[in-house]
Amino acid sequence: MSGAGPTGGAGALQIAINRERCIGAGQCALTAPAVFAQDDDGLSELVSDRVDGDGGALVQEAARACPVAAIAVQKV
Repeated sequence: MSGAGPTGGAGALQIAINRERCIGAGQCALTAPAVFAQDDDGLSELVSDRVDGDGGALVQEAARACPVAAIAVQKV
C-alpha cells in the first residue's frame, strides 16, 4: 500500500510570510493566488496558511520566486 491519501501522498505544508521583510513584489500572489494575496498596502498576506496535495508545488515555487525570501514553507 502506498499510503497515498486524499492529498495524493504529497503531505501538508505550513506557510508563513515575514511581513517585515516583504516588499510587495507580488510574485507569490501571481504564482499561487489560491494561497497568497496582497493587502491594501501591496504586501503579501495568506489566504490559507496550510495547503495539502498538488497546491504544494505552487507554494514552493512562490517561495522560490520571492525576491527577498519572505516566505517560509514547512512540511507538517
